Amino acid sequence: MFTLWSLIEASLLCLNAVCILHEERFLAKFGWGASAQVQGFGEAPTVKAQVLNLVRSIRTVAKIPLIFLNIVAIIFKLLLG
Repeated sequence: MFTLWSLIEASLLCLNAVCILHEERFLAKFGWGASAQVQGFGEAPTVKAQVLNLVRSIRTVAKIPLIFLNIVAIIFKLLLG
């Protein structure tokens, strides 16, 4: 059954997946590494550059809160199944 908890759990799993992506080992194979952001001055950022910035921002900002959210999710699963 699709519930609010399953939606929260799915988003938590997706955030975990984004945070553990290794840029040099995984993303660089597909051309999404750190060297892929070569732009000229005044040019609008591409969609690829914006997605890479989003991944880096999530990795920077959400690392510590994700630890606590994972602990809460694990305790919730242990207590309520």
